[in-house]
Amino acid sequence: MEEIKRLAEPIQGLRVLHLSATAFGGGVAEIQYTLIPLMHDAGLDVEWRVIHGQEEFFNVTKTVHNALQGDPRGLSTEDRAIFRRYNELNAAQLDDSDYDIIIIHDPQPVALIDHFPSSKAKWIWRCHIDLSTPNPDVIDFLVPSISRYDAMIFHLRQYIPDRPGLPPAFIWPPAIDPLAPKNMALSREDAAYILDQFGIDVERQLLTQVSRFDPWKDPLGVIDAYRLVKEKFPDVQLALVGSMAHDDPEGWDFYNRTLAYADGDPDIFILSNLNNVGSVEVNAFQVHSDVVIQKSIREGFGLTVSEGLWKGRPTVAGRVGGIVSQIRDRETGWLVESPEECARACIEAMSDPARANAMALKGKEDVRRKFLTPRLLRDWLVLFNRQLGNDTGGVDVEMVASV
Repeated sequence: MEEIKRLAEPIQGLRVLHLSATAFGGGVAEIQYTLIPLMHDAGLDVEWRVIHGQEEFFNVTKTVHNALQGDPRGLSTEDRAIFRRYNELNAAQLDDSDYDIIIIHDPQPVALIDHFPSSKAKWIWRCHIDLSTPNPDVIDFLVPSISRYDAMIFHLRQYIPDRPGLPPAFIWPPAIDPLAPKNMALSREDAAYILDQFGIDVERQLLTQVSRFDPWKDPLGVIDAYRLVKEKFPDVQLALVGSMAHDDPEGWDFYNRTLAYADGDPDIFILSNLNNVGSVEVNAFQVHSDVVIQKSIREGFGLTVSEGLWKGRPTVAGRVGGIVSQIRDRETGWLVESPEECARACIEAMSDPARANAMALKGKEDVRRKFLTPRLLRDWLVLFNRQLGNDTGGVDVEMVASV
């Protein structure tokens, strides 16, 4: 708190814009709902705006998103034209002179900067996804825009694109808000009351994964793991709890694929915000779970891991992306690479709950030290001061020079 107060003092009234693709349904939006008010409290003049787009645009940006995470499918000439056109349309609605700092979140609006060649604002690109093995054609399509920025931010060093001419990169993880409805203290009794309304048998064991319905989150692999666990624990239940975001047209298709793969199993509960599952309900599912799963096969960071650990729940997650920064394998949770490994880890946790809970409490302390919102606010204030040439008083964040 002392660092935050000291860093905020020289930038009182700084005009900051956050621009993202959606106001709900994903981790970026969730962070913003906490971060924006905290920046206001620190004395900054902060605004959050959401870009406009039609289905054709979000179909293209979903392709971009997948390609940057390694999907071999690229962009057609028409796709590129659609991407540029919507960035131009959104740029026309923005007056850059209203802001000192403009923060662009993720690839959807990354090309807005192309339409402000003489901007006096500092532009920062905040990338929330895994760029460790990007599709070369797609990253090369975006690089001319990215190179115009004053700074980039990534979760991990290995996400920095291996391309010349890019601006300095800053490395820090995202964070969860411990006081938000999704993460506030919730008793097991209250959690059980909430879950009972969704048909969960609160007397039986429960596995839960909270994620978008997305192939990278591998809900089908979670179902495979659950079926293996059920051979050992026949009464176990599985909850796949997701959210449907307006910038993710692929989500509905994969939601339906997940429903089909569950094959009518009455012990598999596939729920979303369309079933009135909001932040408190997600909290309840995590609190009441015997194991929280995040079996991603690609992951920018995966804050649901920190959420599960913050609730002191045994956590099993994919050995990918930022997840490996949150779990110390077999010390605070389990890192896995297949449905079989996921099942074995769940069985181990369920067979020895005392040990699993003790591991999770160690993980909670890691979250307390590294992955809570005040630390995220401090990191942003450090960067703002650096962009303006101010002394940060010895408080700093990791910076990596461009290639």
